[in-house]
Amino acid sequence: MSEEEFSTLRRMCVASGARSVSDLAREAMRGLLSGAIQETAGDGSQSEYSAQMRDLEQKVDRLSAEIALFKADRNI
Repeated sequence: MSEEEFSTLRRMCVASGARSVSDLAREAMRGLLSGAIQETAGDGSQSEYSAQMRDLEQKVDRLSAEIALFKADRNI
């Protein structure tokens, strides 16, 4: 993992309230596994909807991390 990638993960921790990168990864895996279980129970349209929702959640998380970083930079 590059330093930039790790830095992005740390910002996501701050934005999401995770205590550590490990906690963030654990929650992400729970979400993936939960989605995988739901997909096997649903049809193709449910699978597509789940994929779109995960994509949207990731974008919101990245945006939240960037906002938190921006706020932190302005307070310095």
